[in-house]
Amino acid sequence: MPVPDRTYVSSYDQSPAVNLPAGELIARGREPWKRIADAAQSRGALPTVVIDTYPGADLDALIAQAQEGLPDFDVINCESAAIGGAELTAWMQDNLTDDRVFGVLSHATIDAFYDDAAIAALRRAIRERERGVVLIGWGAAMVQPAADVLVLGELARWEIQLRYRAGMANWHAANGDEDTLRKIKRGYFVEWRVADRHKRPLLETADFVLDLNRSNEPALISGQGLRGALTSVTTRPFRVVPYFDPGVWGGQWMKRVCGLPDGTPNYAWSFDGVPEENSLLLTDGASTFEIPSIDLVFLHPKELLGERTHARFGAEFPIRFDFLDTMEGGNLSLQVHPLTDYIRDKFGMSYTQDESYYLLDASDDAVVYLGLKTGIDRGRMTQDLVAAQAGEISFPADRYVNEWPARKHDHFAIPAGTVHCSGSNSMVLEISATPYIFTFKMWDWDRVGLDGVPRPIHIEHALENIQWDRDTEWTKRNLVGQVQQIASGTGWVEERTGLHELEFIEVRRHWFTGTTPHNTNGTVNVLNLVEGVEAIVESPVGAFTPFVVHYAETFIVPARVGEYTIRPFGRGEGKRHGTVKAFVRGTERNLCTPGQSEPGPKA
Repeated sequence: MPVPDRTYVSSYDQSPAVNLPAGELIARGREPWKRIADAAQSRGALPTVVIDTYPGADLDALIAQAQEGLPDFDVINCESAAIGGAELTAWMQDNLTDDRVFGVLSHATIDAFYDDAAIAALRRAIRERERGVVLIGWGAAMVQPAADVLVLGELARWEIQLRYRAGMANWHAANGDEDTLRKIKRGYFVEWRVADRHKRPLLETADFVLDLNRSNEPALISGQGLRGALTSVTTRPFRVVPYFDPGVWGGQWMKRVCGLPDGTPNYAWSFDGVPEENSLLLTDGASTFEIPSIDLVFLHPKELLGERTHARFGAEFPIRFDFLDTMEGGNLSLQVHPLTDYIRDKFGMSYTQDESYYLLDASDDAVVYLGLKTGIDRGRMTQDLVAAQAGEISFPADRYVNEWPARKHDHFAIPAGTVHCSGSNSMVLEISATPYIFTFKMWDWDRVGLDGVPRPIHIEHALENIQWDRDTEWTKRNLVGQVQQIASGTGWVEERTGLHELEFIEVRRHWFTGTTPHNTNGTVNVLNLVEGVEAIVESPVGAFTPFVVHYAETFIVPARVGEYTIRPFGRGEGKRHGTVKAFVRGTERNLCTPGQSEPGPKA
């Protein structure tokens, strides 16, 4: 069925940025090396510079640039002391497993990747140096903790994944030609965990920070500038940098609405509100500097998350907003997510991938597959899944899984263990817990991936987690259409739209034509403008600069902000707007939002 083009182009900002402190300028070209050299030489004779990078950085390019930019220094690749690739892979095997997608989270530290004798030899060479030395590589700060100048090299996870696709190997692994999913698995479960554990204290002490996302043009700011910018971010609403990716079931809605390039056949996913994965752009007014937004979580977890959310999750951002676009595309894979006990036992994750589908848009024939039909034969469904995986049949999903009509602004809760997927011709805002890799696909509609390889199916995992008693009646009663008006005031109405009591995320929707009061109540808020052209977020006491958001943009309000308001703005003035807001249930303080009409969890 053709999809009517009812959408309009948003003023969606694909590169939102936050200001660096006044006077902090981004250095490029030769200037970064001049700044580093000046700082090192001011520390006395024979200075030691440490440039600690993230696994995935283009080390050859960086070493060449350092040799040219710091000719009076000896440049040493500290990764020459790393354990051999084959030995590392064998050591990681319990974490990597034989699965194509899933591993077990590593709790290792950076020293496990290095040979003790080789490190000792490097340290002797540094002690016996006859001129300044630059130590470069992942782990450089571990090899030489007492640096005169510490430089932290930053790299976004999305950039790492793009480099994997282009043929980059994992750290010291000869696997450039390996399946990209396996390389991402090695990063996600081992390398990135160790790298973040190593990086976190360096953020607090680094003299400089290098943006290494463009290998041929590294940029530099001071560590003080980075820390000042991130401190300011905790006092105001902000956006992270979204990224978009095609997929076998991808659609056309994001391309039209968000103004994405036409050269890509479709866009399936967008991460727009996932600090674990997205970046932050910092600007000096003339150019931008990219860092992983997880740096903000590491440096200011309590100010960002709130004390109660931090006490519950640690320095980890627990809420994820992303887009799933099937407009003029296909169904998502039929899937289920692991129960908490299962994900902890099998993969070492402390909480699971609970989620929900909020429909930003939908055609007249759109459906969401959710929950099992009452009275199905469990054994027969299992047999059919196995037969479909073997290519013997096409799995008859309509025999076993409910199909619920999906309309714009419907919200479907999907607690872990519930069979589900979005059908074609839908635009889903997925409001979910942060874990995103733990999807057990059961059926993928006879498709292969964009790479021509069958997408991973995990029936064994799925069968261990399906909650077979979530039938038609249970699903309708608990997961579909759970809208309740909570409060109202002049020009606004607040509704609770979910999620299910088994999930830790609370979601509130506000419809408004006037100024709408909000309060973080001590926990981080994540919002999306789901209706209306443009709105403005303001502080009633002028605590932050007014912040403009556009249709479909996700934004974050740190716990530290407290009271804020949202109202239509610019082209949207006088028209009805809508936001959805997510926060961690049970962590908000018992404070009343102005205009609140009844007790309970507040807006």
